[in-house]
Amino acid sequence: MKAMILAAGYGKRLRPITLTIPKPLVQVAGQPLITYHIQRLAKAGLNDLIINHSWLGEKVEEALGDGSQWGVNIAYSAEQEPLETAGGILNALPLLTENSDDSTPFLVLNGDIYTDIEVNSLTLPEGMLAHLVLVANPDFHPDGDFCLKDGQVSHKADTPDAKAFTFSGVSVLSPRLFAGYRAGETLALAPLLIEAMKQGKVSGQYHDGFWADVGSIVRLKALEDYLQQRRS
Repeated sequence: MKAMILAAGYGKRLRPITLTIPKPLVQVAGQPLITYHIQRLAKAGLNDLIINHSWLGEKVEEALGDGSQWGVNIAYSAEQEPLETAGGILNALPLLTENSDDSTPFLVLNGDIYTDIEVNSLTLPEGMLAHLVLVANPDFHPDGDFCLKDGQVSHKADTPDAKAFTFSGVSVLSPRLFAGYRAGETLALAPLLIEAMKQGKVSGQYHDGFWADVGSIVRLKALEDYLQQRRS
């Protein structure tokens, strides 16, 4: 299974750091944030990686190269302007589906998270368009995103009495989720997922291990402290 790391955002909430450094290369406990993903994927045996980029994207390619230093193969999907999550995946679909067909799923990870999710255990159940990993709601997102019951994911607006969890930014997706859309479109992922949920085609699981969203200077510092403590 191929894996895609989403890394094309501007990182505006991490400014001034990201004025000169693309968000994937922001240092956390001595190494660029994105390299934690690359190391975890390599350890899991997922060696064919696609990384999208936009803002200061040439620095991403210069820093990571072809991935050989981690024993992986990295291909890049450049975006002139960030296309949002689904738009970025659409733009990279030719790379994600190369040497496969439109039923072969792929793993997607948000580049601005850190987690101990065992990615090699994730699969897409037959007949599903997406499989999402959900986590407990953090303080900065108390209302959550989606509900989970018996392995099925629904939108909280459609199940108002159920407890909602936060989407971790880790998922296994089918290329068929993007049928009918064109590369180059700026497109968020949530509307596609919600439509698939209404069709009963989104499965999921809850992860009770470590997960952190590195979406602000404060949260970046918190992750740095956590990783430093683990090493001490």
